[in-house]
Amino acid sequence: MQRIRLRYTKRGRLRFTSHRDFQRAFERALRRSAVPMAYSAGFTPHPKVSYANAAPTGVASEAEYLEIGLAAARDPEELRVQLDESLPTGLDVIDAVEVRTPNFVERLEASEWQVRLDGVEPQEAARAVAAFLAEERVEVERLTKNGLRVFDARGAVAALEIVPPQVDGGADTAGEEARDVRTGRPCAILRLVVRHATPAVRPDDVLSGLRATADLAPPVPAEVTRLAQGPLDEGTGTVTDPLALDRAAAPAGPVAAGEPRATASA
Repeated sequence: MQRIRLRYTKRGRLRFTSHRDFQRAFERALRRSAVPMAYSAGFTPHPKVSYANAAPTGVASEAEYLEIGLAAARDPEELRVQLDESLPTGLDVIDAVEVRTPNFVERLEASEWQVRLDGVEPQEAARAVAAFLAEERVEVERLTKNGLRVFDARGAVAALEIVPPQVDGGADTAGEEARDVRTGRPCAILRLVVRHATPAVRPDDVLSGLRATADLAPPVPAEVTRLAQGPLDEGTGTVTDPLALDRAAAPAGPVAAGEPRATASA
């Protein structure tokens, strides 16, 4: 059985699809593309598809991952193109590699998020970030299926900083308010790197922490996008490519007869 790891996105309006909605869409794409899927054994066989750490409903993402098992070898890039064409725009398959290494889920150590705060002055957000990072522990509450849970949102944060938005006017407009091109309103954009821990700390938990430590309350809901997930470089606070090991382990040189290629393009 050949195994392929895929990276896909949730963009635009498709960020509101639930994980279950995506599963149904992906299974239809597999059938339309005539992918030679491997199936589980038992009375009701299921296609061998495993998903890793899906983003919450309503959150956009550039870095979702899944793995499929095939009954016959296929070229990863050709498979990627066929699946991408069979999915709606916004659910885009952007990378594919043949599985060459184990323990993929263990490599997903952290996520990098972009959190867009419309109507918030960057200076106000910077003060809130500084107050949050100065704390050793920031307790927040979240309602779960088992009731209200209190946990630390600060310990999982590996990096949190303000990213300059696109603004009208040049950098030399001294004394003028920086405004976002899309809305014309003040806008603060946060870059957030969160370690994957138990319990999982999500961007909305960090926003709750900013509200608790600095009374930061955006006038409209934050727009959240996952930019990356993978191994965490603690020295730089950056998240690296979890598929890099599979690419590095792929055989070099010409492909032998009957051996599937393991190349992919983003």
